[in-house]
Amino acid sequence: MARILASIGIALVAVACTPPSTRIATGLERYGLDSQRSTCVGQRLERNLSLGQLQQLGNAAAAYRRDDPNPGQLTAGDLIRVASEIRDPKIALEVGKAAATCGVAP
Repeated sequence: MARILASIGIALVAVACTPPSTRIATGLERYGLDSQRSTCVGQRLERNLSLGQLQQLGNAAAAYRRDDPNPGQLTAGDLIRVASEIRDPKIALEVGKAAATCGVAP
């Protein structure tokens, strides 16, 4: 989870011509999530969150990665926990909905 979160963080903070959904999906795939689910999560987050909210999520994910005692494991709960620590409740709501809708949640 931490690797996926870090990857999301790096993808969201990086400035590129690639849409955020593609950068998110690529990061999720890099850490083991299949293409269909990672694309689904990326598209939902890009559609439902502003660029500023995506950057907040990316920054929180990068910070979580630094403090993660077990960086090799990634769970939907970790992703939702990171999102819930951001002061914008819409971010946590959309991450939770994306995880559930895209089959990432347990």
